[in-house]
Parts: sequence; structure tokens; C-alpha cells
Amino acid sequence: MIRWFISAILALALAIASPAHSAEEFRVGYVRVMDDAQAMLAYEAGLYEKYGLDAKLIEFSSGTDLIKGIVGGQLDIGVLGFSNAFTWASRGADLKIVGGAQRGYHSLLVREDSGIESVADLKGKNLASQKQGSTADIVLKGVMLDNAGLQPNDLNIMGVAPAVAVQSLVGGRVDAAFLFEPYDRIAQLVAPVKQIYEIGEVWPFPCMVVITSAETLEKRKDVLWAALDAQREAIDMLENQPAEAAPMITNYFIKDEFVASRNQGKVPATEVITQAIQTNDFSAKLTEADIARMKELAGIMQAQGILPAGEEFNVDALLDLSWQNAREL
Repeated sequence: MIRWFISAILALALAIASPAHSAEEFRVGYVRVMDDAQAMLAYEAGLYEKYGLDAKLIEFSSGTDLIKGIVGGQLDIGVLGFSNAFTWASRGADLKIVGGAQRGYHSLLVREDSGIESVADLKGKNLASQKQGSTADIVLKGVMLDNAGLQPNDLNIMGVAPAVAVQSLVGGRVDAAFLFEPYDRIAQLVAPVKQIYEIGEVWPFPCMVVITSAETLEKRKDVLWAALDAQREAIDMLENQPAEAAPMITNYFIKDEFVASRNQGKVPATEVITQAIQTNDFSAKLTEADIARMKELAGIMQAQGILPAGEEFNVDALLDLSWQNAREL
């Protein structure tokens, strides 16, 4: 009996002295847009924890700011536009694109009283869009306007936050806005606007991707892959169970329980976000078509002076698709 008691005391002492297994801390950067929903949902649904990660979600106001966190070592990964990786890689940053996130949804909303019926009608008008040099800005100028025969200086383009763009539409301070979800959906509820163009229908491209540093990939590959597994599961939920996913991330975009619309009364915020999720094309995989489009956009960035002119920008050098190949996506 005494021997058993001593053994029990020793076991208890060892248990107290031994540190419990702790999850790996992992820092994820995101921007508060529907394009980054996989990062938010993986956190809110406990998926990072499921895959053994103690995830810290860190918000940035733009992908341009977020990429600085990755380059500076303050983040392990970020979900953002690949154009940011191109820009910094051209300056010598050792970055890797390791997975997909979302294929571009950017709509052109115009005020009903603006007289704008096509992209070409934007000439001489005021348009709210994103920061200069952002992925949205690049495709706005290099694809949407270019295909309509317009130059950026043919109209007044204002780079503002999405919420400011929506309020500018409501107040009539701009004639149009180039928006992504859920701000497109919110604007259509609260402002006298209509959608006349959506770039994902005309020119699909992998707007958002998962970016990390080459050092993180080398030193924390297993942890990085666990994060990608968690985000892939989140993407599966977004694609197949949007109504279940929406309540978990609604508060990131809409604080109130309802959105007071112009014509539909009070619309539940979760319904707005469910619809916004459904308009997007989320994908953890980067396809050959996606990569070809990235190379095309690199050429557009060179033409805009964002990337150095001259020889073709080496997109393949930034890609590390070992995770998706191992998972047979």
C-alpha cells in the first residue's frame, strides 16, 4: 500500500513538472474582405486548432501592407493578392506562393442616375476603387478599362477603403465603384446602384493566394502545411455549406444584426454574407490556367511600370506547389 502511494505521488509530481504539449504558434495575416474568408473561417471554426496550431489572426488594411509583414518576418503566411508577391520579389524578397484562395470577384457598380450603361461610359466620371498598385487597381486599369478602350486618366479614380466607396455611392460623391464582396452586396442593398460588369465572368483569375517566405517554408514546412490543410477545410465549408459558414464570419463585416436596405426592409446580416460567399469561387488549388493568368498579369504589371520592363518576369520561381501536389488536389 505504501509502495503504491509513493508511486502515485511520484507520477503526480512528474505530471506537474512536465509541460503539457502546446500547439504550434502560427501567425496569419488577412484583409477584411470576402476574398480572405478562408483565413477567418479556419480561425472561427477551430480548424487551425484541429490541425495543431495556435493561430494568431492579424488584420491589415490592404495586401500592400500585409506583404510587408511577411517580408519583415512578423507573419508566417498571408492571404492576399499575388501581385504583391510579384512586386516584392522584383525587389529581392524571397517569397513563395504556396496555395490558392479565391478567384477574382470584382464588380462595377454604377449609380442608377449616372447614365453609365457600359464600361466605356465611365469616361469623365468619378470611380471609387482600391489603392493604387493593388491587385484590384491593376486589373481595373489593365483589363477592365483597357478592354473598353479607356486610359486611367480618362476618368477620376479615387483609391479608398471599400466601406468608404459604399458610402460615396450612397451620398452621390462618385458615379461608380469597383468593389469586391461583401461590399458589392451591401452597396446593392443600401445605395441606388446596379451592377453592369463583373471581372470574374469576363476574365477569371486567381485574385487571392497564400503567400509565405522561403525561410518559413524551409524551417516550418510541417506547420505551414497544417495551416494549408485547415484553410482547405474552411474552403470546403465555404463552397459547400455557405449558410453554416456565414454566421461564423458575419461579424467581421457587419456588426449589426440587420442591414437596412432601400427596397427589402431589414435583411439579416447572415443572409447578406451567405449570398456574398456564394458569389465567390474559392479554391485551395492553383491550376495551370490560374498560373497562365498570373503570368499574363505580370506582363500587365510590367506595362504599367509596377514591375521592371525587359525580360519576362519569372512567375514559376515564386511558386511552390508541393503541398497541393502531395494532397493530390
